[in-house]
Amino acid sequence: MSTGTDQREVLLDVRGLKKYFPVRGAGKGKDVVKAVDNVSFHIHKGETFGLVGESGCGKSTTGRSIVRLYDVTDGSIMFGGHDVAKMSERQLKPFRKRMQTIFQDPYSSLNPGMNVLQIISEPMEIHNYASKAEIKGRALDLMNRVGLKPEHAERYPHEFSGGQRQRISIARALSVNPEFIMCDEPLSALDVSVQAQVVNMLEDLQEEMGLTYLFIAHDLSMVRHISNRIGVMYRGKLVEVAPTEELYRNPVHPYTQALLAAIPVPDPSVRNVMPPIYSGDTDPSARGRDEEPEWMEVSPGHFVSGYRDRI
Repeated sequence: MSTGTDQREVLLDVRGLKKYFPVRGAGKGKDVVKAVDNVSFHIHKGETFGLVGESGCGKSTTGRSIVRLYDVTDGSIMFGGHDVAKMSERQLKPFRKRMQTIFQDPYSSLNPGMNVLQIISEPMEIHNYASKAEIKGRALDLMNRVGLKPEHAERYPHEFSGGQRQRISIARALSVNPEFIMCDEPLSALDVSVQAQVVNMLEDLQEEMGLTYLFIAHDLSMVRHISNRIGVMYRGKLVEVAPTEELYRNPVHPYTQALLAAIPVPDPSVRNVMPPIYSGDTDPSARGRDEEPEWMEVSPGHFVSGYRDRI
């Protein structure tokens, strides 16, 4: 997929990304799980790119590979003109502070033996971000930005609600002033009443700090609210990419159509319509797995994989 006529700066450019996991018990080099299989997309500086799909489709593995929590099997991850996929751990260190992560479960991703001030300060100490006094001041300022009070600084993760713990995680991610944040289903462990508050906060922080997000989620309505563009993944592959409203108005790939049709309608007077049955086994774009289906641009910025005969 090319960027077309869009002249905005591309911060992250992923090309041919593959992440294969060996199957236990199989002979050496025999069987692998193709969790991410030849995925390509780009994210412009300052935008939010949503990545959606059913559980197990590879979206979280894609995100974790991009920030190098996983070593990639193949492909390139160009970030600021450098290929992160090819870097050693030593070379990665200065890039770690430019690419941060907000995880799905804020309870398991926070150290239970550290208080809030220590949790937010730790990345700054690791990267020698500032002096100890400056680090403490920045940590307290970030707490205020995400809606935490100064008296929370000495408390521990178990003393907070899920929404408050996620705010701590967000402050930690912001502590080293990153350019890019990979949000790995940051809302799925939160109450519905809290989700909108967290999303609105992320949008405000993006505007204030010029952040770029990869936003991975199940909740299609929330992805629609926060994303500028959306990519749809199925069985480790990207099958459709489009500007947000264009994707919801005109889904082309049958999997995207099935995914959007499954969104519950919050109106008891409207009868639920069963989504169309979709199986990759009968998908013409999925046949001949050794040959990658061709990408087609069906409208400006709207790309779909392997469906020339349906357009």
